[in-house]
Amino acid sequence: MQISSPELIDPASRAFKSVLDQLAPTDATVLIIGETGTGKEVMARYLHHHSARSRQPFLAVNCGALTESLAESELFGHEKGAFTGAQDRHRGWFEAAEGGTLLLDEIGELSPSLQVKLLRVLQEREITRVGSSRPVKVNVRVIAATNRDLAVAIRERRFREDLFYRLNVASVTLPPLRQRCEDIPVLASHFLQLYARRLGRPQLRLSDEAMTVLMNYSWPGNIRELENTLHNAVLLSKTSLVTPQQLRLSPLAGSDLPQGEEALDQFLRQQMQQSDSPLYPRVIAALVKNALELTQGNQLQAAALLGISRHTLRTQLGHLGVIKPRRGSVRQRDAAPGQQPERERELRIGYQKFGNLGILKARQSLEQQLAGQGVSVMWSEFPAGPQLLHALSNKEIDFGTTGEVPPLFAQASNSPMVYVAWEPAAPQSVALLVPNSSPVQQIGDLRGKRIAVNRGSNVHYLLLQILDEAGLALDDVRIVYAPPKYPLTPSDLNAVDAWMMWDPLLSDAENSGEFRVITDGTGRVNNHQFYLAERGFATHSGDLLHVLLSALEQTGRYIDAHRAEAAGLLSTELGISATSLMHALARRSHQTQRMNLAIIREQQTIADRFYALGLFSRAIRVRESVWHP
Repeated sequence: MQISSPELIDPASRAFKSVLDQLAPTDATVLIIGETGTGKEVMARYLHHHSARSRQPFLAVNCGALTESLAESELFGHEKGAFTGAQDRHRGWFEAAEGGTLLLDEIGELSPSLQVKLLRVLQEREITRVGSSRPVKVNVRVIAATNRDLAVAIRERRFREDLFYRLNVASVTLPPLRQRCEDIPVLASHFLQLYARRLGRPQLRLSDEAMTVLMNYSWPGNIRELENTLHNAVLLSKTSLVTPQQLRLSPLAGSDLPQGEEALDQFLRQQMQQSDSPLYPRVIAALVKNALELTQGNQLQAAALLGISRHTLRTQLGHLGVIKPRRGSVRQRDAAPGQQPERERELRIGYQKFGNLGILKARQSLEQQLAGQGVSVMWSEFPAGPQLLHALSNKEIDFGTTGEVPPLFAQASNSPMVYVAWEPAAPQSVALLVPNSSPVQQIGDLRGKRIAVNRGSNVHYLLLQILDEAGLALDDVRIVYAPPKYPLTPSDLNAVDAWMMWDPLLSDAENSGEFRVITDGTGRVNNHQFYLAERGFATHSGDLLHVLLSALEQTGRYIDAHRAEAAGLLSTELGISATSLMHALARRSHQTQRMNLAIIREQQTIADRFYALGLFSRAIRVRESVWHP
């Protein structure tokens, strides 16, 4: 968010500003608590700029973005030779902020081991670099921020109580925007003027109707959502007056419904008072039914949405009569007298909507082929590769597809997976793009800019290479981790300075005419698509893998021969135009191929580089994780 100097007038805002003014001149450690988008980093900067440290560095580190393997080195630094790839001494965040202020954002995401080390740093005011035994004194004011309830995290043993008290010397709770309604006109005018000036349209103003909509909206995304809404309105407005249509807010914008747990408590209390029938079974039935509808019948995702295991969900489905007895039960009706009854089999496939598996699911041809063999096909959708690999490692699925990087991390973590097949690379289908109005013209212009990246995805690997070519490091840019979703809205796209994006989102953004590509993966990444199976399943169900691979090969031929029809099937699933999807499908080959020595060597090259960089705790041999039918 970019709040510079709007004078907030709401009583709640004035109250916390008064607290900030009292805390700013001190060196006290401060814990800032607030929902996502309430402006916690802005408030931390306010504390810094109104302190005696204002001429020294202010640095912000997102604890949720620190990888477990490199987090200690990032925070406390490392010595030359401390680990493979550590070719020089590296100053961590604490040393880099010497004399100034360090914001530890998303502090609740720190691992238990790092919490112990951070506690010692706060107590002793000294750090020890990785690979060294000599402590280094640091003079840094620490501000922590969280959107989590740390009291709950303490009860669940996910956060140390002693660290909480060390951080909570002074605390500031930022009220959500819905509790600061009088600030909305001030903030809205500020953001409108900010983006109107940037785009050379200083005459823009909000209509009375637009302001009414803004005042009545509940703002679940808080100030960040308000900023994005106004930024988007500036882009969309064709006249000098911004109307409600340009705000693009939900139809429920005018509703005055209670929020969160308060609304749930109110509803349940009302139901218990007004109904004669038992409430508990009705609530369970409603939860299960709605979770299945929201996930289109995907039991794995429905269980995750409800916060329960798939086994528990299936038990509830059995009680409700929604499903038959659990899968894997014997088919007594088909067994002749004296014969061993046949066991019903199950093929559980993890997929992402774009690609051969997405088309195969949409066509339902695999189900038709296997129905006569007593095999039940179950589909589980995943937003990205790491989540799919996690499910594969936990034997929640049997088969899935992902890009080239997640399987390497899975092998380094001893995941029981094997490579089954692959599809050719399409380097041009992953790229870095910016809005047409952006001043960024080349990679070097990214210094200090916000770049959206999906956590754990292949585009993160490409971004590292792009920055390295321009002599930049991850510290030189601000990474914003965005959850994968379809489709992206204009507010999503304009919330940051640049996007690392892949198809079909990339094609959709390009076809909008509002964005341009700075560089793509050509010559940098292979981004092959790999099909993977759980090792035990591959060992005992090779016949099903052969059927599945044949179906994928057939699907690839179908996509190439009937691209418009395939794009139409995906358009319904993804909410993206068929035109954009045709463009995305045309950029890559969909011909599924069995594993061969050349592709194994390419994966091994990437694995060796990651090990040299210290990203893997052990060396891996890709060849040992290839299925041999």
